[in-house]
Amino acid sequence: MHSRVVKILLAGRLPYGVGLQLQKTLADHHHKRLSEAANTLILLEHEPVYTVGIRSKGYTEEDEKRLRNLGAEFWRTNRGGLITFHGPGQLVAYPVLNLKQFHTSIRWYVHEVERMVIRVCAEFGIKAETSPDTGVWVGDRKICALGIHGSRYITTHGLALNCNINLKWFDHIVPCGIEGKGVTSISKELNTDVPVADVLPIFMNAFSDQFECELIEYPLGEVSQLLRDAHRTLKV
Repeated sequence: MHSRVVKILLAGRLPYGVGLQLQKTLADHHHKRLSEAANTLILLEHEPVYTVGIRSKGYTEEDEKRLRNLGAEFWRTNRGGLITFHGPGQLVAYPVLNLKQFHTSIRWYVHEVERMVIRVCAEFGIKAETSPDTGVWVGDRKICALGIHGSRYITTHGLALNCNINLKWFDHIVPCGIEGKGVTSISKELNTDVPVADVLPIFMNAFSDQFECELIEYPLGEVSQLLRDAHRTLKV
């Protein structure tokens, strides 16, 4: 039995902005040391969206317009990393953790996240690994993108694992700014349809093992309230 507890927040499919707001609310609880501050693992899928990180490498308004015309949103964010795509069929995980309760090192945290994703892939019989480029790879094809943000040891942003996402969305960008490399998914590697719902339980087990914590579900009432507040704040 692990002494550390992390609450699981299953948020379903959300627009990117609502996901950002949700993380901000939970991170603020930690920063303000509110009584409801809880280590939380947000698990969701996003509506189609291209996001750029702090190293945006001059994405122009023209680029932005071109990508929006494909039917996706476009967001500039404060995570690490360059441009990527999120959409249905991709498991997005945002761990909002106080690393002082784990190990006070962002580097350690990134390493643990990578190892956890490699474990998930191994459960499906896929040999994944890290490379000098960020993320988790199967050969020279990226199966999981990582973009981590840490502020006073509170983590936000996280990872996006391709389950059965339509990989054509990635044709319009150089994913994460890395030339000459491709993207893949669990479904593509196994040549069979593996939806997010099939990956979730395996992912949660791997997270619990890797971070030596017990996962408990967020009470539904609290989830609804958090999501309502996130939607409302975004509209303001």
